[in-house]
Amino acid sequence: MEKTTMDKFRLINFIEGISYLILLFIAMPLKYMFEYPIATKVSGMLHGVLFIIFLIMLSQAIQKYKFSAKFGIILFIASLIPFGTTWSDKKLKAYKI
Repeated sequence: MEKTTMDKFRLINFIEGISYLILLFIAMPLKYMFEYPIATKVSGMLHGVLFIIFLIMLSQAIQKYKFSAKFGIILFIASLIPFGTTWSDKKLKAYKI
């Protein structure tokens, strides 16, 4: 079964959201509470790469599925909020293609 642009976007949305949570709730405490800065270097780099891929996929999804500017901005803002990608995944799942 071939993955659609929406399937790929929802997947990167999920993975990027998980990487953000790992950075915030695992790597940051390791750095500041246990003086283990390598955790944020590794997870921060990975999250940064995933976030760039997310932005590229968001741009492709906006163009292909003709999302409104408002919806695109909301999806972007949701990616900046912890657990926001779970909300946006529900919206994307319900979105009529």
